[in-house]
Amino acid sequence: MRRIISTLIVVALALVMTTPLMATAPQEEGEIVLNFPTFWVGQDSKAEPIADLVESFNAEHASEIRVVIEANPDTDGYRDKINTQMAAGQAPDIFVFAPDPTTFQYYDSDILMDFTEELQGSWRNDFVPGYIEESTKNGRTKSVPYEIGLTPIWYNSELFAQAGVDEFPATIEEFQDAADALKAAGIVPTSQMTGGSNAWTSMLWYSHIVGSLGGPDVWSKPLSDPLFVEAAEVLLRMYQDGNTTRDAVGGDAGVSGGHYMAGNTAMFINGPWYIGRIRGDAPETYAATRLAPAPQVGDYYGHQLGFMLSNLAAANTDDERKRDAVITFMQYMTDPDNVKLVSEAAGSLFAIKYELGADADPLQREFVRAASEATFVIGLFSSRYPVDVVAEFGQALAAMALGEATPAEFVEMLIEVNN
Repeated sequence: MRRIISTLIVVALALVMTTPLMATAPQEEGEIVLNFPTFWVGQDSKAEPIADLVESFNAEHASEIRVVIEANPDTDGYRDKINTQMAAGQAPDIFVFAPDPTTFQYYDSDILMDFTEELQGSWRNDFVPGYIEESTKNGRTKSVPYEIGLTPIWYNSELFAQAGVDEFPATIEEFQDAADALKAAGIVPTSQMTGGSNAWTSMLWYSHIVGSLGGPDVWSKPLSDPLFVEAAEVLLRMYQDGNTTRDAVGGDAGVSGGHYMAGNTAMFINGPWYIGRIRGDAPETYAATRLAPAPQVGDYYGHQLGFMLSNLAAANTDDERKRDAVITFMQYMTDPDNVKLVSEAAGSLFAIKYELGADADPLQREFVRAASEATFVIGLFSSRYPVDVVAEFGQALAAMALGEATPAEFVEMLIEVNN
């Protein structure tokens, strides 16, 4: 079904790129209302600070500009909805843009507002070098860099201590020894998952493993390179012999994260945006959590996974007042003081230059340390391949975990979709 949806989106995208957008009539006077659908609502750790920022912005621009948040708490559903809208030639006034190969295709159409000129001026100085360049395609910057991700290994130091493991394993052999010790103490070693739109937790493990095998340029290698099968063999072992939970096959992010927060598993992977969630919902696990690089599998060690996580984008418009209102809001959202507010409240990291305050979250400081100590940083599997290949990853992984596909067949399934 996903393949059919992906094909329809590609066809619709081709039509969009050859069909001019209908210009909306300029609004000569009165309040400009900007709709802002986002998944930063509900239990998302950024929900409260983002809502506070929007409220403050609206108060500051009363009777001139009003931003209205449209709650879309289902992250996967939100992104599917946005992609479908853009494929149909429409885009929300303001929205969270996933910076990946699928969505960057929309830069080639007239759907998105172009911020190239504005980001060449003083506004550019607010951003960490490199992220505007990564958000620029063919000389045009049609989304604004915002949240960035770093996804090291999380581990529960108290559970490790209960199993007699003093430190996080540096090699894959030490990792298996630690896993055996954890199981002997009645503790499941890792959280895994095959569900969701990208099998998030397990996809991150796989990305870490291929980084150790292939180094900084691993994503320039074709999927036919033997290292991708070798990485699959390592990932498969994490699904075997009690190394993960029984519901990992078919499980989604709630399953994977829920087991770690409950103290049922000792190792997990996620980004800094999860700090606020675990701090509020699982304070004991939060206090015991430490971060580490992945165990060494190949010739490389000490790397991390880093990536642009969420950019901000807007619908293109011929209405100059509306365009000015959008840019005013974008500059407000990326103001360093406002970014610091969101970062310290949620634990997230951003592409904007800011400094953490003296009372910043200790786990967030761990993320800063992990980033500074990384021997190199690579992107994720999900950010390097089209959405249909990423969707196939979870299905192929489930087949491999159930014994219905070998590691070689797992990779072959990815290659088939990629071709």
